[in-house]
Amino acid sequence: MATAEDDVAHGRPLPASAVDPDLELVRRAGAGDAPACAALVDRYLAKVTAFAGRTLANRADAEEVAQEVFLRVWQHAGSWRAGDARFSTWLYRVTLNLCHDRLRRRRETALDAAGDPASEAPLPGADLQRNAVVARVEAALAQLPERQREAVVLCHYQELGNIEAAAILDVTVEALESLLSRGRRRLRQLLASEAQDLMGELR
Repeated sequence: MATAEDDVAHGRPLPASAVDPDLELVRRAGAGDAPACAALVDRYLAKVTAFAGRTLANRADAEEVAQEVFLRVWQHAGSWRAGDARFSTWLYRVTLNLCHDRLRRRRETALDAAGDPASEAPLPGADLQRNAVVARVEAALAQLPERQREAVVLCHYQELGNIEAAAILDVTVEALESLLSRGRRRLRQLLASEAQDLMGELR
């Protein structure tokens, strides 16, 4: 499993024309600037937590992963080298590595870790319907093969471009597009009876 240090040292080069909007904040954070650190948290905490949550299908685990991700940011911002990779690419890659670690441990201790899902109070009217739709889509997403799910989450939920998503998954753009195509097709199959209402964004 790649470490954060490995990711920093072996980030994918970007085209010369590419601009990293986080570069100045990362530099300042690496110099110990607390407001810059806070700004990076504000910019990415919700995105990292959402990505980890859909990868792990567990909110508590996702929040712990997000905390560890930003701990690594503070530890390694000072050694960040401009041009190796976008900060956001590195951030998602670290998040994905930590999620993989947790999924592996979860598989190893599946019987011991199994438990009842947390109950939620019913919500009225539109909120209840919306939450039912979200839950149905999330359940279908969780049934995808791991790499297909990661590709769909990065491109459709995190709204990353294909080049950055491919870099995060360490695959070619062509391989990413194949994962997306198969993931979308499988989601449509899983949600066939509700496709018209639920799958508009993935068509």
